[in-house]
Amino acid sequence: MLLGRATACRTLDRLLCETRSGHSGTLVLRGDPGIGKSALLDYLAERASGCRVVRARGVESEMELAFSGLHQLCAPMLHQLERLPAPQRDALGIAFGLRAANSPDRFLVGLAVLSLLSEVAEEQPLVCLIDDMQWLDHASVQALAFAGRRLLAEPVLLVFAVREIRQQELLGLPDLVVDGIGDRDARQLLTSAIRGRLDAQVLDRIIAETHGNPLALLELPRGLTSAQLAGGFGLPTRPLASRIEQSFRSRLEVLPPETQLLLLTASAEPIGDASLLWRAAGILGIDPRAAAPAQDAGLLELGSRVQFRHPLVRSAAYKAATLSDRRKVHRALAEATDQHADPDRRAWHRARAAPGPDETVAAELEHSAGRAQGRGGIAAAAAFLERAAELTPEPARLGTRALAAAQAKFDAGSPDRATELLATAEMSPLDDLKRARAERLRAQITFARNRGSGAPALLLGAARRLSQLDAGLARETYLEMLGAVMFAGRLGGSRGLREAAEAARAAPPGPRPPRAIDLLLDGLATRFIEGYTAGVPPLKNALRALNRDDGHSEDDARWLWLACRVATDVWDDESWHELASLQVRLVRSAGALNVLPIALTYRAGVCVHAGEFAAASALIDEAETITQATGNAPLRYSSLVLAAWRGQQPEVLKLTQASLDDATRRGEGRAITLAEYATAVLYNGFGQYQTAFEAAQKACEHDDLGLCGWALIELIEAAARSGRPQAAAAAFERLEERTRASGTDWALGIEARSRALLSDADAADALYREAIERLTRSRIVVHLFRARLLYGEWLRRENHRSASREHLRAAHEVFSHIGADGFAERARRELLATGETARKRTVDTFGELTAQEGQIARLACDGYTNPEIGGQLFISSRTVEWHLRKVYTKLGIGSRRELRNMLASNGNAALPT
Repeated sequence: MLLGRATACRTLDRLLCETRSGHSGTLVLRGDPGIGKSALLDYLAERASGCRVVRARGVESEMELAFSGLHQLCAPMLHQLERLPAPQRDALGIAFGLRAANSPDRFLVGLAVLSLLSEVAEEQPLVCLIDDMQWLDHASVQALAFAGRRLLAEPVLLVFAVREIRQQELLGLPDLVVDGIGDRDARQLLTSAIRGRLDAQVLDRIIAETHGNPLALLELPRGLTSAQLAGGFGLPTRPLASRIEQSFRSRLEVLPPETQLLLLTASAEPIGDASLLWRAAGILGIDPRAAAPAQDAGLLELGSRVQFRHPLVRSAAYKAATLSDRRKVHRALAEATDQHADPDRRAWHRARAAPGPDETVAAELEHSAGRAQGRGGIAAAAAFLERAAELTPEPARLGTRALAAAQAKFDAGSPDRATELLATAEMSPLDDLKRARAERLRAQITFARNRGSGAPALLLGAARRLSQLDAGLARETYLEMLGAVMFAGRLGGSRGLREAAEAARAAPPGPRPPRAIDLLLDGLATRFIEGYTAGVPPLKNALRALNRDDGHSEDDARWLWLACRVATDVWDDESWHELASLQVRLVRSAGALNVLPIALTYRAGVCVHAGEFAAASALIDEAETITQATGNAPLRYSSLVLAAWRGQQPEVLKLTQASLDDATRRGEGRAITLAEYATAVLYNGFGQYQTAFEAAQKACEHDDLGLCGWALIELIEAAARSGRPQAAAAAFERLEERTRASGTDWALGIEARSRALLSDADAADALYREAIERLTRSRIVVHLFRARLLYGEWLRRENHRSASREHLRAAHEVFSHIGADGFAERARRELLATGETARKRTVDTFGELTAQEGQIARLACDGYTNPEIGGQLFISSRTVEWHLRKVYTKLGIGSRRELRNMLASNGNAALPT
């Protein structure tokens, strides 16, 4: 084992053993530079006898080239590409530049990687080692983390090494912190690296200052003379990474100049292509024998690929060079790169080589931006556009490119850099249309950062300016303005929703036939000017247009959050589900971090209402991580609602206070309404109807799109149960207008349930049955079982104890299963009142399947094959098979036919929702 690494080595040995036994493993090694992460990966590679080992390493200068790291890893396995399903094969081919097409779907790329690893592992266990993950491009990190989370029943081991877990994709993966080795091991390692005696005090000082960092212990003494070591003079005091890099730099400085130039060329060429390095070296006139001193010094390995001893050697070689030498090697690398096979990398090297503004290179970068976006998303395009703007000599063209770069940076989740580029654009000569676009972008940045009352006026001003210049773009900006007004809500000042809708209705005519967003704009204007009933038909028409297969693109993702809110307002649960899922797919594919948190939040809302609380929680965590990284305003909507349905009173109170303080400061009134609604849900769950009534009553005072209808549900139940029949009846009248106009099963099921609360015995029974029947046909699981809870409570009060137990038992089981603790406890108390004791849920309970097992079981019953199920759930077919075996064991059956028979006789109640 490695010195001082017994525990880490045992962990890796265990994972390797499990992989050989047919199980998957994923591990993130994290620690400081030089701490030994690479050594642990080497240890694992050496121990992996009988396994196939593939490796990749992140390179800092290649971070903006999408999928470059993934290509490093997968290149040796691409002979298996043809065995993948066609959509996955095409997505990976597009990502690697093997096929020409639009931007690949990021989910399909991730699934393709998962399938590729699974296919290769069929031949022999597979070990994938990825070093310097912090320098891997974002698209590769996303795909590899996607695969890592879904590996389960394949003999595949994924091990990542990273300095700090800053990429939100890695959060939640199993990790192992690699710390410095102990003093005793450090002393042994240090003395092995030093010839001759060393003063004990000097030795202690080195050990203390290196904090047990193995690379520092080995490298630092090499940069010091024997006199310095003996007397303790000259010991570095810089931060550790800087010290190690300086040690390498000292060793570089004594090499021949030609060798230093070769090392600089290798450091500027990140893909490790030895043939490309030698072509560039030939252009620079470097003799091949110049490599020998670097190899003899142990700094560089040259074979079929170029590999530095440590990433800090590469960093030291590049930073130690003069600017003119860097430009010289980039120019040579550009000349050595095939402009047809890899035009983007050639353009990037030419840009690094440019001594000043250069229109030819800037134009080349601008063309590369489009290709980069097709392969790697918005962030890659933004990098090319930003450099293109920097190299543009002509002021007007500079303004145009800076504006395009600012928009791309904003869409990629870098609002600060977008603001800087926007300022550059605004100082340049822009025509009226571009100046209006710049005004719109500034308003968009304002909205993203605070989502408060300041953004609507800015967006309205931009929309009016655009009305005379670009009707289509003006209508899009009016739609953004309406969305901003909805966020501002009750804190929007004098300009309310009706005034905003009237301004939007005055927008110039849109194209013919109208786009889906034009229908959405017109529908919202009708909704807020003419009333709810008048607005439902045009809004449903807009939702249908957005749902069409040919009616969306990556650009449409910017509007789908608003469409999701419209879907909840008209009680269209199918559109809500479809559009929220579509938005997440589109935004992930485009890499639009600015919109992704909103998309994740709306998808989490769908999961909450479907009773998928764990999935909702994961989406919320991801959204919060991204908003913190981008500096945009927090989104607490779904986290508040989830905590309320879970019955987490302290969490709801904490989130409510934080939300109210933050929303009031920023002017985001919708957050206040949502906090009141969540409070009503929480206390209705506990049966504390007085408190629920007060919160729901406040939430219903404002016509927030979607939220008002939900709050009316809570107000009716709380009023009916707290002895306020008149308040309940008034609220029901408002609710009925909405549910009748909508006409969906969700709406009419809620209406029947709410009417039953206000009805006498003769009518209530039929109404509760209608509510349950209609809600069963919807995706809204939480309200379906609230209807069963209410029906069970009513039946008990009517002395139908036997019948009441059936519904109360079902409500208790489902609420317990999904984690709705408040409603589960309410159902348990009611069951106790009937004379039955509710069993606590245990892992041995019949039908106790996980949510994913339930999904797989349903799909298997529907006739889908294992590969088809894997394609739908983004897991491998082998993992599907593994889950099905667990399903069979838990249910005491042995085949799909038995599973179908069981469900036919017991209904879907045998499976979790």
